Amino acid sequence: MSGSVIQEKVAKLLSRQSGKPVLRPIKPLALKNEVASRKLKKGEATCVTEMSLLMACWKQNDFNNTVCSKEVSVFYTCVEKAQNKAKAKQGTQGRLLPKEANTLLKRFPNQSSEI
Repeated sequence: MSGSVIQEKVAKLLSRQSGKPVLRPIKPLALKNEVASRKLKKGEATCVTEMSLLMACWKQNDFNNTVCSKEVSVFYTCVEKAQNKAKAKQGTQGRLLPKEANTLLKRFPNQSSEI
């Protein structure tokens, strides 16, 4: 549905041609000039198994890094992959943070006239 079709339907519901209006808005039918400041959801934990294997190796070898070099490298490569994946996801998500959206809405406020 395009915006004009929706506006026509709202105008029809608000019109007094058929007697009483079907829809009576309590507040003006306009978007606010701000959005709620909500925190983004935290992602799930990554590389937990690699970290647990690394800690188990450290415990068995009295926290000697040279003996557990394989586990350390596996853990770091897993962390690097997870960070690259998070960066790629963040770039393609296409969402604004609430602070950025509020800044843009202050610069370009909605028109105060109703439909």
